[in-house]
Amino acid sequence: METKRGDMLPREEYIEQAYFFRTMRERMQQAFSTQELLGMVRQELLSTTQLPLAVDFLGDELRHTGGFATAMARIPHYFSPFQTFLVAEAERDTGRFDFRIALEILEREAEYRAAGGSVQGVFLYQFEALCRNRLGYDRGLEAMAGDAIYDDAWRQWLDTVRRQIGLVDLCDLIYVRSELYRQTRGEAEKPVLFGEKEGRIALANRRKDPLYLFAALQRHLNYPTVPRPKPEDLQKNLLPALQRRVDRLESRIHLLEEELRGGINLQRFYGPPKDEPPKSGS
Repeated sequence: METKRGDMLPREEYIEQAYFFRTMRERMQQAFSTQELLGMVRQELLSTTQLPLAVDFLGDELRHTGGFATAMARIPHYFSPFQTFLVAEAERDTGRFDFRIALEILEREAEYRAAGGSVQGVFLYQFEALCRNRLGYDRGLEAMAGDAIYDDAWRQWLDTVRRQIGLVDLCDLIYVRSELYRQTRGEAEKPVLFGEKEGRIALANRRKDPLYLFAALQRHLNYPTVPRPKPEDLQKNLLPALQRRVDRLESRIHLLEEELRGGINLQRFYGPPKDEPPKSGS
């Protein structure tokens, strides 16, 4: 692969990545192994992109280790550290992070990048993914800082967020690096990373749940939304389970009625003796 570490991928790569993550997620419910799915999806990808080569590498690693994360970590010039981090968390045996949710998060991020998304939108999307899925800020922010979309000013600020999150409100961290703060205080001491609107929304959401901040930014600035785990559809299993319970109750009621009429006829539970043919009419 010719893409060097630290270079942004071309738009067509993100389009194909979004298709790859979406197709894998949708077809995981079918009766195919992951290896078979990789082979099928690979045939559908544009050969003019580098993704088919990356998929081949994922397939080789899957046969040896049973996962994708180790392969993704070995090609950081194609898959970002944050993408690798999400997949590694989903593949952890002791974790509760659903692999399908990880694929959907990766899909929407790739779609946003393909549409020309801003660095602010990528940051807020990735940070919300950490927050909603409780993936851990320390390692998560460290993985985010390795993304090629962030320049040195952003990486320094991400390191500040990693050290101060939990002690300082996220809204305050955003506000003091916004254009609104610069307008209020005059000359900015550090590079401005967020616009006036982000600063205004952050200021309005101080001391609130950070999820309110994300929702407001998505409403007003059209930033991407992080997929949420879908509740299990209990309805599809409810009727069969109820039917089995009704059948058992009917059997018990029938036995009780027989006992009240003079006793339970146990003969019907036994077949005729082997050396004696069944009686006619029985």
